[in-house]
Amino acid sequence: MGRVFIVGCGYVGKRIAALCRERGDGVAALCRKDESCRELERLGIAPVPGDLDYPETLRGMPTAGAEVYYCAPPPGGGITEPRVQAFCNGIPEGCEPARIVYLSTTGVYGDCEGGVVTEETPVRPETTRARRRVHAEETFSAWGAERGVPVIVLRVPGIYGPLRLPIPMLQMGQPVLRREESPFTNRIHADDLAAICLAAAARCTTGGLFNVGDGQESTMTDYFNAVADAAGLPRPRQVTREEARQVMHPLMLSYFSESRRVGTEKMRRELGVTLRYPTLEEGLRASLQS
Repeated sequence: MGRVFIVGCGYVGKRIAALCRERGDGVAALCRKDESCRELERLGIAPVPGDLDYPETLRGMPTAGAEVYYCAPPPGGGITEPRVQAFCNGIPEGCEPARIVYLSTTGVYGDCEGGVVTEETPVRPETTRARRRVHAEETFSAWGAERGVPVIVLRVPGIYGPLRLPIPMLQMGQPVLRREESPFTNRIHADDLAAICLAAAARCTTGGLFNVGDGQESTMTDYFNAVADAAGLPRPRQVTREEARQVMHPLMLSYFSESRRVGTEKMRRELGVTLRYPTLEEGLRASLQS
């Protein structure tokens, strides 16, 4: 029986935990609140109290020889990732994990004007949230090299699944860009992402970097239309980019400002994964049934 420690045991982390428990591993996870700790216990996950924003609470984490999955998001603001630094600093010598799988983002590539990005494509983060992710990747990589711990970085696109669809936005009548102006976007179903995480930990004994995604090309507007169709809702109103600047929330507009197609050939070749939901249609149908 292996030992697993999850940092950020939320939407994806709980799925990782379930797969690890199915194969007989003992699973522990960091948690900040008493309510979260009780929920983890109900799921058969050993809670480890600690808060990444308060480094002094991270003493005694069960990392020694464990398979670590780091799914926690960065804090808001700034271009550095202090939570990752606090986590690394909280691991004393002699308590190194067997390996670390870090969930980053394809946002580190920035706007590629619809071009295909591979793991060889230089990062060019254009938002502060993407810069924080680049700093996290660099921090983990440098720490892993210094301490002899393999680090696997997964650059993840938009995650969808049950209760993780833009249905409220559709119900509120939020507009989207005209398809002709809409950027290319990439996705992965949460269940497939969890399985990819385990495959990466099992196969990458010396570390690695992988783009993640289902490989199905479409635009952001295509995505919203597909969700609307699957949920039986009206398709959203389409506006020009000029109109969008007037009516769209700045955060939403930022997601329409970058266009790239993520190449996942390395993931498929080296991790040997067979996606459960290789198309958006299959993934949406299963998500809505759940």
